[in-house]
Amino acid sequence: MNYEDERTLREQLARLQQEHRDLDAAIAALATSPGSDLIQVQRLKKRKLVLRDKIRQIEDILTPDIIA
Repeated sequence: MNYEDERTLREQLARLQQEHRDLDAAIAALATSPGSDLIQVQRLKKRKLVLRDKIRQIEDILTPDIIA
């Protein structure tokens, strides 16, 4: 992997992590508000899980396996 590829992946990782944190805040806000839409909360949680999987995939690419 060259420097440009790594930089692109790190930028994408940062964006996904920020979106994951934003979803976390949105879910917390909806959960505490009276009359919140449970379906909307479920959708946000599902999106958060998808983001977590993408984040892990990128982290696995950026972190090489070291065989001892």
